[in-house]
Amino acid sequence: MSSHPPQPDPSPTDPPTRRERARSLLQQAGQAGNCPHGVHPALIPGVSIDDQRKNYRTDKVVFGVVAVLIVGFFAWGVLSTQTLETASGAALEWVTTYFGWLFNALAAIVLLFMLVVGFTRFGHIPLGLDGEKPDFSRFSWISMLFAAGMGIGLLFFGPFEPMQYYLEPPPGTVEPETREAMHRALVQTIFHWGPQAWAMYALVGAAVAYGAYRRGRTILMSSIFAPLLGGSRGTQGWVGRTIDIFAIIATLFGTAASLGIGALQIGRGLQLTTGLDIANRVVLIGIVTVLTVVFIASAVSGVARGIRWLSNTNTVFALSMAFFVLIVGPTLFLINFIPSVIAAYLGEVPSLFAYSASFGDAQAAFVNTWPVFYWAWWVSWSPFVGIFIAKVSRGRTLREFVVTVILVPSLVCLVSFSIYGGTSMYYQESGRADVGGAPNAQDSLFILLQALPAPAVTSVVVLVMLTVFFVTSADSASIVMGSLAQRGRTEPTRRVIIALGLMLSSIAVVMLLIGGESALESMQDLIIVSALPFAIAMIVMMVAFWKELSTDPAIIRWRYGQSALDQSVRAGVRRYGDSFALQVSQAEDGNGAGAGFDSHDAAVTDWYQRRDESGQPIDYDYETGQYIDSELDEVRHATPTGRSVTAREGSRTLDDPNSESGRRP
Repeated sequence: MSSHPPQPDPSPTDPPTRRERARSLLQQAGQAGNCPHGVHPALIPGVSIDDQRKNYRTDKVVFGVVAVLIVGFFAWGVLSTQTLETASGAALEWVTTYFGWLFNALAAIVLLFMLVVGFTRFGHIPLGLDGEKPDFSRFSWISMLFAAGMGIGLLFFGPFEPMQYYLEPPPGTVEPETREAMHRALVQTIFHWGPQAWAMYALVGAAVAYGAYRRGRTILMSSIFAPLLGGSRGTQGWVGRTIDIFAIIATLFGTAASLGIGALQIGRGLQLTTGLDIANRVVLIGIVTVLTVVFIASAVSGVARGIRWLSNTNTVFALSMAFFVLIVGPTLFLINFIPSVIAAYLGEVPSLFAYSASFGDAQAAFVNTWPVFYWAWWVSWSPFVGIFIAKVSRGRTLREFVVTVILVPSLVCLVSFSIYGGTSMYYQESGRADVGGAPNAQDSLFILLQALPAPAVTSVVVLVMLTVFFVTSADSASIVMGSLAQRGRTEPTRRVIIALGLMLSSIAVVMLLIGGESALESMQDLIIVSALPFAIAMIVMMVAFWKELSTDPAIIRWRYGQSALDQSVRAGVRRYGDSFALQVSQAEDGNGAGAGFDSHDAAVTDWYQRRDESGQPIDYDYETGQYIDSELDEVRHATPTGRSVTAREGSRTLDDPNSESGRRP
């Protein structure tokens, strides 16, 4: 890292610098003299969290409370597994019965909200600085979105869930085990795994990415609510810390439950393919240990290297496996089936949302067992997946983000479920494979593979895919939890990642030893119960996000442009008919493009006031991208990639790898 010596103060005879000339013109125009750094809010290119001077020490309050709660939950599971199961089951039933309507409404509202954000004037706002390029290629980006979101679920539930609706359709819809039931089964499955699910992830991801890479806020769940909590400093109180604590706990328990269940599922696959006895708990612990070592190694290698490489590799395997089933399975049936499912889904979305407990007890039981369960599950995972999506989506516009994050994975889910589920139902109908007789989800896929060519090879490939899908999810979860525990640090320190990784794996091991699969399912029930406060938080989140987007510099410029153009065209036609041209000149007070807009209002200026590590205002030159801090002799300057580099004379920087807040190499 190079050091830049301080520049001498200009003498009275020195010519004015470009910065001084620009500021002088702004002040003469009376537009930015009282704005932070003398810059009008419409001219801000955005503020990156990388360019902020933050002290990313581990938050002892957040980490301490999380540790105490984890120990308490751990003790509960050790001392009384039965009461844990009973309590979690009762809580889950209460939430789904009395608040099922809230989850159903939220699934529709969030999807509608994100489509409005993506396809209105907000769509061209970047999740980063003006002109900033994305961090990852489109293929790597989509691969990481998919792997962290629900990649492993498509393999295990791909044959299983459609089969459940085929054998037992939603009450009052179609007859079971018919061709109509096949189509209804896939429509119902895509309803759970499609746009509604990804819209919840997208809401959290977009709000976090916008706050971090456009507004310069830390990557925390609490930062989303900054507009309603009095800015970034307002999120540092007990309300903000409570939000972050809850996000860590939900992520930690959710990932720990998946680690344990993933071990059971992978163990079942090994048993079916190799004859390994997974009844021996030592085998399951060995599987957990191997998975833990792999995902921690991937996590400490960094997002750009670990997760990207694994996600890209597994995406190729996943596409190849789906194509294999399509070709060697009932190809002609699937080619006709997939377009029919797409058309049926688009036509039945309103009726799917309308299907509720109001139709009767049987319908209520189905809704609470399936749709409400899934909405709560996606909400509970949205902090973890949303923050990870934010980390890999930097540089994308909101329109590109909405289209890609919601529509592309939904289309992949549709095709994948149609191939695996359609093949399973077709073979069930013809008697070629009894996938419907599988006792659980982990057996369904392997039963299907046994009915296809080369089952020994494909089973091994699937085991590898399942392992990698889980590793990428646990990898990203560790990084997200590390960020939350270190006040939003973009790249958590290795020791924090390792500690959290070992913490979640130890919980999974203990639950496997004590209660096995039933204890892990109880943990899942509690995670779903925890979705209720997050469902309410999502409603508030939409309000806060909309408020921020409405005052974005790009939107301010858009409003100015619309007003100025309208006024100019009217005046031009009135005075000169068809022959007039436009030019920019100063207007009389109250008659310009910004008439009625207060460019000095704290609501549109406070966010880009730069501050030092202690929160005190500090001068900054937006034209050159440099802090003006002669006392500390510091300069921060933008690199060609849009990132920033820090140099400070005579003191350690925040990027010092030897400090607690140092950047991971």
